[in-house]
Amino acid sequence: MDSISTRDELKSSNYEFFILALSILSLFNWVSYFIIDDFQIERVMLAIDMLLSLIFLVDFAFRLFTAKSKPNYFLKQYGWLDLLSSLPFPQAKILRLGRVIRITRLFSQYGLRRSFAEFLRNRAGSAVYLVFFLIILVLEFGSVAILYAEHDASLANIETANDALWWVLVTISTVGYGDQYPVTLQGRFIGIVVIILGVALFGVVTGFLANAFDSDDEETDQSLTFELAPTDLTTILEEITRLRQAQERANAEFNGHLARLVDRLEKVDEKGSGV
Repeated sequence: MDSISTRDELKSSNYEFFILALSILSLFNWVSYFIIDDFQIERVMLAIDMLLSLIFLVDFAFRLFTAKSKPNYFLKQYGWLDLLSSLPFPQAKILRLGRVIRITRLFSQYGLRRSFAEFLRNRAGSAVYLVFFLIILVLEFGSVAILYAEHDASLANIETANDALWWVLVTISTVGYGDQYPVTLQGRFIGIVVIILGVALFGVVTGFLANAFDSDDEETDQSLTFELAPTDLTTILEEITRLRQAQERANAEFNGHLARLVDRLEKVDEKGSGV
């Protein structure tokens, strides 16, 4: 595969890193599912896997509709494997290893250093993908941690996967309804960590949105003042000078013709007076 076809198949570097990270997380959850013997924690991983399956399905649709040749993507570039691996079935999760292999191969062919440089260059887009990935991590591992911390407490009100996911979601968003809350020291420490991470992550999102609006305003200002750029001012001044010189020449010619006509008129008057 040449570099051009590789670049066509490879989406933006930050997007590919994001999908690669989600694929690795999905495989980690798939392996953990067979190791962990806790029904509620398994339900947390199942809920996260449903979210990942939805993202993978959107990724498949995105790659299909942006492919220059849809049959080529579906058959030669293993688009069918992307479709099957996006299904939320335990038997299909192992197929997500194909995403890891393909993205790793693309980075290798395109150049890992070059891909990482593009990732760093587009800091705003990379930050959004990174924040979204970290939110998923906090949502999953925060829920698992709070279930471990609260499961033996007599007054615990976070007892199920639904309780844990809901508590982490409202805590990371800094809403904090208070219907679920930790009662153990370990649980409260986890709550502090989740709150701090939530403020930091949503602060990045807020900053990105503010920067995006500022960039739009700057582009609008630049479009409004484009005609007043220094190079254009020079061109305009040169044109004004040229027109002024042309006008002065026309005025000089007009004044010359007018002077000759006046001179001839005076001569006519002199002849008339002599008669």
